[in-house]
Amino acid sequence: MPDPTQQYSAPATEQAAAQKKRLRIAQGILLLFHVTGFVGLGFAEDPSFYLQFVPLNLLLTVGLLLSFQKERTPSFVWFCLVTMAVGFFVEVIGVRTGLLFGFYKYGPTLGVQWLGVPLMIGVNWLMLTYTTGVLAQYLPIPNFGRALVAALLMVGLDACLEPMAVRYDFWQWRFDVIPFQNFKGWFIVSLILQVFFNRSDFVKRNDLAPFVYMLQLIFFFGLGLLR
Repeated sequence: MPDPTQQYSAPATEQAAAQKKRLRIAQGILLLFHVTGFVGLGFAEDPSFYLQFVPLNLLLTVGLLLSFQKERTPSFVWFCLVTMAVGFFVEVIGVRTGLLFGFYKYGPTLGVQWLGVPLMIGVNWLMLTYTTGVLAQYLPIPNFGRALVAALLMVGLDACLEPMAVRYDFWQWRFDVIPFQNFKGWFIVSLILQVFFNRSDFVKRNDLAPFVYMLQLIFFFGLGLLR
């Protein structure tokens, strides 16, 4: 007589193996795009050819990342929409007033703009908020502590990104100086979004999130070391 436990464990094992294979494929695609971009931006005499693919790379990264969300419930969709909207409009306030992050303006690298802000900025805020929020879930601490850690992870990545963003005309700062106000503003907005992340009711596990964060960190930190 067959063991019932074996009948149930076999499909579960196959499903786990398929998920692992899917994860490796996604990691390979992201690694290929980022390595290509790293070589092009870091070593090409004219990086403009590679810069035109920055919005596509961001969309690809976010698309693959969200495809590994365990359950895409209405609460999760609402979180994504609100985070993108908040991220976009705080940047609109930022470029128009200078009150949140300092005085800056966007260049053409991030693509189509509305109200002086690239539409991709909302997508970027979603990627960073979601990725760092998921990472902080691994810590055995209260939710507000996780929100603080995740906000610090966002600021840490921004610190690596800022010099490269200026170099490749993502945006430009007044007097070519990155103000400390930028990092304070980033932390405050990030913390608010992380609290919202923790209070949103959806499964906060994503197997691709750690890879995405480390890939972004290594990508921008590595570019900073080249020049």
